[in-house]
Amino acid sequence: MLWTAAGVAVVGFLVALEIAARGYGVPGPITNQAREIVFAPRSGPLLYAGLALLMVVLTWRQRLVAACTALGIDVVFLLVRWAAGAGPAFGNGALWVVLGCAVLAFTRRTGQERALLLKGVGLALLLVAGHKTGDTWLLITSKTRPSVLDQYVATTDHALGNPSWLVGRALEATGPVGSHLLHLVYGQLPLAAALVGLYQLRNVAAERRFPSHHLVRTFLAIGLIGPAIYMIFPVVGPVFAYGPDGGHWATADLWPDTLAPLGTPHAMPFDEITPRNCMPSLHTAWATTLFIHSRKGSRAMRWAGTFWLVATLTATLGFGYHYGADLVAGVVFALTVEATMRSLARGWDRSATRFVAHGTVVFAALLVAYRYLATELAGQPWLFGPLLLLAMGSVILGYVRTMRLWDPEPALVPRPEPQPEPV
Repeated sequence: MLWTAAGVAVVGFLVALEIAARGYGVPGPITNQAREIVFAPRSGPLLYAGLALLMVVLTWRQRLVAACTALGIDVVFLLVRWAAGAGPAFGNGALWVVLGCAVLAFTRRTGQERALLLKGVGLALLLVAGHKTGDTWLLITSKTRPSVLDQYVATTDHALGNPSWLVGRALEATGPVGSHLLHLVYGQLPLAAALVGLYQLRNVAAERRFPSHHLVRTFLAIGLIGPAIYMIFPVVGPVFAYGPDGGHWATADLWPDTLAPLGTPHAMPFDEITPRNCMPSLHTAWATTLFIHSRKGSRAMRWAGTFWLVATLTATLGFGYHYGADLVAGVVFALTVEATMRSLARGWDRSATRFVAHGTVVFAALLVAYRYLATELAGQPWLFGPLLLLAMGSVILGYVRTMRLWDPEPALVPRPEPQPEPV
C-alpha cells in the first residue's frame, strides 16, 4: 500500500503549512518546490543530493542516464537564463529527473519495482521539502511570536560559563579563514547528511529493499518536529538579542565582547523578520545524528562525522546563532528522536519506552528550568552548570546503553590452537 498513514500525515502537514503561509501572503513549501521546476532553484546542491538519494534504487546504467539527463536539462536552463540576462542557477534538471522517475514508476513499473522506485522518489522530494518546510516554519515563528525569551536563556547560560561569548571571541581571533570554513560546514549540513545516507543506502539497488532505519529518516523527523518547539520557546540568538544584527531591537550591543548582565529576565519584543529558531538547536540535533550514523561507516566517515559535529557546535556558538543552553537541549532532542525512529523501525519494546520517556522528561525539564529557574541557575553556576550537563549526560549514557542492548557486539570466536604436526 503506497499511501501509508505516515505518508498521509506528511502530506497533510505540508498542506497545512502551505495554507498557513498563504495566510501571511507568502508561498508555502509546496509552491516553493513547484516553482523550482521552471524558476531558478534556491539550493541546487540540495536538489542534486535528493537525486543522488533516488539513484540508490537504480542500476548503474540507469544512474548514468539519470545524471546525464539532469545535467543536460540544466545546461539548457543555463543557456536560456544567459540569453534572458538572468543570473546562473542550477538544480532544475535534478528535479525534472526525480519527477520523471515518479511518472515512470506509475506508467512502466508494477508491484515491488514500482514501490521501490516511488520510495526513492519520495525520499528525494522529502529531503528538499524538509528544507522548504523549515523556511516556512521560520516565517511563521517570526510572524506569530512578537516577543522572545532570549533574556531567560542568556541568564541560564551564566551557569554554563557563557559559551557563546567565549567561542565568539575565539572565532574572531582566527580571522576570515576559520569563519569561512565554519560557514561552509554550517550551511552544507543537509548535503553531508545526504552523503552519509547514500553510504547507508548503497546496497538498496542490489537487495531491492531499503534498510529498516537510516539517517535520512531521523534527519527529516527532526526538521518536521523541531520547529514546533520554536513556537513554544521563541528565541532569536545572542547575535540578534545582544549583538549588532538585532539593530534597535537588541537589548544592547554586547555580544561577544561584553557578557550579558545578570538581572530579572523578561520577554522582550522583537521584529517580525528574524526567525525564532534557537530552542532547541536543530543544527546541533542534526550534527549529533550525523555523528551517530557515521559510527558504523569507514574510518574516513567516522572522522568526517566527528569533524562535522565539532565544527557545527563551534559555528552555532561562534557566530552567535545559539546559546549553550540551546545546544544542551539539541543533543537531548536528537537522541530522543533518533531512538524513537529506530524503535518504530525495529518494533517498540520496554527498553525503547524507558529511554524515550527519559529523554522526553529531561528535555521538558530543561525547557521549564530555562524559563522559570533561569535566575536561580545563574546564581549558583558551580552547582547548576554541572547539573545541566549531567542531565544531558544521563540521556547520552542511556542512549549508549540502549543501543548496546539493541545491537549487541558479536561474540568473539576463539581461534583453534594449532595442532603439532605428526612426527
